[in-house]
Amino acid sequence: MKCPFCGSFEDQVLDSRPIEHLPAVRRRRECSGCKKRYTTFERPEEISLMVVKSDQSRQPFDRKKIWEGIDRACRKRPIAVETIDKIVSEIENELTGEYVMEIPSSVIGQKILDKLWDVDLVAYIRFASVYRKFGDIDTFMAELKKLKKEHIKRQLKNNK
Repeated sequence: MKCPFCGSFEDQVLDSRPIEHLPAVRRRRECSGCKKRYTTFERPEEISLMVVKSDQSRQPFDRKKIWEGIDRACRKRPIAVETIDKIVSEIENELTGEYVMEIPSSVIGQKILDKLWDVDLVAYIRFASVYRKFGDIDTFMAELKKLKKEHIKRQLKNNK
């Protein structure tokens, strides 16, 4: 494993444990060069799914793209990297369980929005603004009003 701090390939695994409900292993490592610690995740390689884009083009499913999109939406928010990893893993597991060969990109985007709703509403609106291609302030405001209305509804339901 390459150290993200100094680039050394020499490290030592300090702790290794399975991730609950996911086919993955979390490893805590220490670099032999700079002595800094970092976490890695290992998961089995799945069969290759194709994502069908809105223009009907197809490209291989890429977990990294989902991670990067969620990471951008969560920047400067109090959301741990482990939470992002968990969201991405949950989405990936749901998709591989529901789809065999092809996945519409709209399904992926909606799953991301559903997960972000439960984690952070600011991250949700950031992702929605890019995913739904808000073209002007009116579209943005309409989504914010819908978000606020649904948020109030959920709060009332939870308080009962």
